[in-house]
Amino acid sequence: MDTNQLEVNEASYKSNLELKLLLEAIYRLSGFDFRKYAQSSVYRRIQNRMNIDGIPTISRVIEKVVHDEEFLEQILNDLSINVTEMFRNPTFFKAFRMQVIPLLRQHKEIRIWHAGCATGEEVFSMAILLQEEGLLDRAVIYATDMNEDVLQKARQGTFSLRKMKDYTKNYMQAGGTEAFSQYYQTDHLYAYFHRSLLKNIIFAQHNLVTDHSFNEFHVIICRNVLIYFTNELQEQVYGLFSESLCEGGFLGLGDKETLRFSAGSEFYEEFVGNERIYRKITT
Repeated sequence: MDTNQLEVNEASYKSNLELKLLLEAIYRLSGFDFRKYAQSSVYRRIQNRMNIDGIPTISRVIEKVVHDEEFLEQILNDLSINVTEMFRNPTFFKAFRMQVIPLLRQHKEIRIWHAGCATGEEVFSMAILLQEEGLLDRAVIYATDMNEDVLQKARQGTFSLRKMKDYTKNYMQAGGTEAFSQYYQTDHLYAYFHRSLLKNIIFAQHNLVTDHSFNEFHVIICRNVLIYFTNELQEQVYGLFSESLCEGGFLGLGDKETLRFSAGSEFYEEFVGNERIYRKITT
């Protein structure tokens, strides 16, 4: 191995060590555990913050995290996963409407958990779908995220007006039965979704990495969150979901996520396999 390669390997080792020390510091100071998140994703987010703030090294990031509470909060926001949209992947919601909803009708009360709900776009999507199917009044939707700041945004039900064209397209492709515009009012900047959609939604802080099950659910939706976790952490969260789902309950994942190779896959059937909708078949 030549000198240049040795230097590259040494630099990579130091960078990985610094990142582990940073995540350990974040955990000890805040209680939020990113140590089992996919390191490549975490590193990209940290590097982006370093570029924005002109911080030359991860060691300096550690120093700021330890001594600057506002910077720690900023890092926590950077590391939380907030990418979402209304009726994201419309075919998922259409399959849910056509194939899951008929089975949910048999329940007097329907408990749904949106885990890692971010700013709430998919939560409002589910509320609209349930209202159109006549089930919202008997449903309780628990919308959780580790980030209290994004939960505050979700509670407002206010989204950029610029996004409504794309959201309307998603809604129609997802099998929407009404004019999407009837669900919100606008000004020149924002769309304000009707407060009636919030009546059966409970927003709460919950950390998939460190917190436990808090109810038994007929449906758990956690889409495009687990792709940021290591395999070990994915297995831990799948265990949490299995513990939280009633027998015959449904688990909805993102289009790049699967139960197929997980340790608990034997407890599920692929209900709508191409849309990553699974049904729990045994306890």
